[in-house]
Amino acid sequence: MTERFVKHATFVVERTYAATPAKVYQAWADQAAKEKWFSKPEIFEFRVGGREYSRGGPPEGPVFTFDVCYQEIVPEQRIVYSYTLDSGDTRMSVSITTVELIKVDGGTKLVFTEQGAFFDGLDTPEIREHGTNAMLDALGKSLEQEA
Repeated sequence: MTERFVKHATFVVERTYAATPAKVYQAWADQAAKEKWFSKPEIFEFRVGGREYSRGGPPEGPVFTFDVCYQEIVPEQRIVYSYTLDSGDTRMSVSITTVELIKVDGGTKLVFTEQGAFFDGLDTPEIREHGTNAMLDALGKSLEQEA
């Protein structure tokens, strides 16, 4: 029988972008803007209680499902969402994420905090943090192209 376990973890990733909080917020809130740096969702309802849902993955690889519920949105300041991540029919993790947008000289400091429950070694906080860094780098490139 396979050993079942949960690893709980929190990580924080920070970035400073040479864009206003309004521009950074728009990159999260507008579907077309978000698709420039994140996966294209099948459902995109950016509002408290709204859902974001996408499925996909590499060719010939596993299919991942990202299923979000937005918990709190304070325009240009804070986005809080909970989400599940599945591989095929197997739940890999459940997380709550807070994205804070802080006005600083010359732009916006983004503080991304994720608190997760990672199941049975199928995903790890280290892998998720690595992916988050890549995602926020892609956001930065998208914001630079908009400037």
